[in-house]
Amino acid sequence: MSPETSLTQVSLKTWQLRTLVANLVAQTGIVLTGAIVRLTSSGLGCPTWPECVAGSISPTSQQTESWHKYVEFGNRLLTFVLLIVALLAIVAIWQHNRARAAAGLTKRRSLTFLAVGSLAGIFAQAILGGITVLTGLHPLTVAAHFMVSIGLITLAQILLTKSKEADDAPVVSLVPKAIAIGMRVHVWLALTLLAVGTLVTGSGPHAGDTAEIVRLNFDERTISSIHADIVFLFVGLTIGLLIALAATNSSANIIRCAWIVLAICIVQGVIGYTQYFTGLPWALVTVHVLGACLLWIATVRFYLSRNSRGIN
Repeated sequence: MSPETSLTQVSLKTWQLRTLVANLVAQTGIVLTGAIVRLTSSGLGCPTWPECVAGSISPTSQQTESWHKYVEFGNRLLTFVLLIVALLAIVAIWQHNRARAAAGLTKRRSLTFLAVGSLAGIFAQAILGGITVLTGLHPLTVAAHFMVSIGLITLAQILLTKSKEADDAPVVSLVPKAIAIGMRVHVWLALTLLAVGTLVTGSGPHAGDTAEIVRLNFDERTISSIHADIVFLFVGLTIGLLIALAATNSSANIIRCAWIVLAICIVQGVIGYTQYFTGLPWALVTVHVLGACLLWIATVRFYLSRNSRGIN
């Protein structure tokens, strides 16, 4: 059996690959629905946890939270969708490793760790969600809730990317060392951008409930300006990396990934300024949250594209 034949036989099947894509979509989707909960002031629609209201897991007609209770409860139910998809991802990787073993190849434990890590993270996120409710939607717990979701999106994207690699052999760098360092700075700068964005959110008007909610003691204009400055720095670094990649004749895939990051960042910047000058309408803020997730996914993909173990 030739190496080419072996690799073809142990490539992920279509349903397995689609399951990993679904895992990434689900992790991103629940961030979006969580944002809708906050932006529609439904964060305390279920005022306790793990029950929706004392004595009942689901909303009751006696609750005073009106339609907000259904919005919050619906978001909680989506956690079970995430669990099902995460379990399917584990099954997909398990069967893939069985196929590898049958072909005489080593199992890819890194894929197993990533899939199991995604499942474990969902439970951690559910507990943090409960803490967020029990602390009355304190902006720091809301921020932590979002950042943990970003971590889960990261795991899902890494799992999807690595699943397309041939094996767990040592990586081969596709870019010069200086550019690799720049790409590492780039991904950390993106993470900083998201973190500061949560501080902007925690200082703004969308507290997550109709009641008086504690807000962060930052001047909205100042923290928004800091956020915008980091955006400009990020855009500048992205353009610089694009120029460096073109000058060193890097692969088309890496350059394409960089262009995607830049395009999303520009659109996201336009949305950000528009929402700021139009009084932060909740629908536009929701789109901005989705854009943040897409920008992070694109940035992680760009960062991972710097190395290769071969593609199935």
